[in-house]
Amino acid sequence: MSKEVSDELEADLVVLGGGPGGYTAAFRAADLGLSVVLVEKRESLGGVCLNVGCIPSKALLHSVAVMEEARALGNRGVEFASPDINLEQLRSWKDGTVKKLSDGLSGLARRRKVRVITGEGRFTGAHSLEAGSTVVRFDKAIIAVGSRPATLPFLPADSRIMDSTGALALEEIPERLLVIGGGIIGLEMATVYSGLGSSVTVVEVTDGLIPGCDRDLVRPLERRIAKRYESVLTGTRVTGVEALPSGLKVLFESADGTKTEVYDRILVAVGRQPNGGLIDADKAGVSVNEHGFIAVDQHQRTNVPHIFAIGDVVGNPMLAHKATYEAKVAGEVAAGMGAINDAKVIPSVAYTDPEVAWVGLTEEEANSRGLAVEVASFPWMASGRALTMNSGDGLTKIVTDAQTHAILGVGMVGSHAGELIAEAALAIEMGCEPGDVALTIHAHPTLSETFAFASEAFEGTLTELYLGKDK
Repeated sequence: MSKEVSDELEADLVVLGGGPGGYTAAFRAADLGLSVVLVEKRESLGGVCLNVGCIPSKALLHSVAVMEEARALGNRGVEFASPDINLEQLRSWKDGTVKKLSDGLSGLARRRKVRVITGEGRFTGAHSLEAGSTVVRFDKAIIAVGSRPATLPFLPADSRIMDSTGALALEEIPERLLVIGGGIIGLEMATVYSGLGSSVTVVEVTDGLIPGCDRDLVRPLERRIAKRYESVLTGTRVTGVEALPSGLKVLFESADGTKTEVYDRILVAVGRQPNGGLIDADKAGVSVNEHGFIAVDQHQRTNVPHIFAIGDVVGNPMLAHKATYEAKVAGEVAAGMGAINDAKVIPSVAYTDPEVAWVGLTEEEANSRGLAVEVASFPWMASGRALTMNSGDGLTKIVTDAQTHAILGVGMVGSHAGELIAEAALAIEMGCEPGDVALTIHAHPTLSETFAFASEAFEGTLTELYLGKDK
């Protein structure tokens, strides 16, 4: 039996997915004169990032950070009463922030005359797709369907086992919480729940937290959470979970053997998987690999020239700011412009306490590839501004080409590292050497100085520390 169709639309461009990449692509293409239909499965625009990811998590992380700052002032002679957490009001504030931003996106779509269709879109041909009872016929398409949380096959079906979406719902603050996965998402949610009162354990199968980031940048975070959390288990695998009335019984395996513990809730944060296999892309002729990724060229074109793809579905890193950059490229090419994806670097940030941020080549990656690099760093213990902010355990480091001295990568750990990393990204994109940064006057006292100081350490002109007379 054929599916009943109640509406048919035609557009120059259809964008499948209304997350940061999708709505950016739709808005940019509309600004360039295309008629655009935007298909989104949720009732509101913004995708995972706005609705159940970046924005709600940062709202909660900010609340927790303020509480932590208040506690830290006790050591400076300023005492506050212990916080009284109204979980319902906190949840309502978080949801209100999300709604305000989502409503803003809906308004921007209306002003640009972008038609928004709610439903799960699936291709029916190279120039058509269906979303609910609506058929959209298009000249060009942009796939921006994002990703979903990965899971573990042996986990039982139990409401006490959450993914990141469930964790952000803040149904309760469990007494004991296990976070499976020591990457950015797991550690950010561990920061939230620990700050709200849970006794947190983090388990990570690799030998260290935040795989892919230099160990010296992660170390201050590891030291700080080791004092706050119940346990941090690296090099450890969860091999079984049994749902009991009294809690979730977890079996751990490591080089030291096996053990079991019982937790009130479990957060599974073991990565994300792309949604490329969920949209019947084959009916449009678009190739999707066995993992759900879609290959694209530097113009974001798939193997079908009039169909583009952006964001999580085209490959790592799965980050909103990567998706929005690719979205503008795809939207502009769809409108007939000659845009290309030529970004040199994409910053990564863990909004933990302390924050960890890096951009470009890491020292570990350089060593693994056998590249000739030089590294210089500046410890925040010598930064007056960092010390006033209780962030003296921070660090800024730069990785440079040993021959050309061009900056290849920068890493930071400490307060507001996620904000500071932008200058480093610009320096790499502009082909700067450390001397260019060192000769740029930075305001004093600021955390941004630490990037200049690390550059001066490379140049041998640093006066904030004594590094010898080699340079």
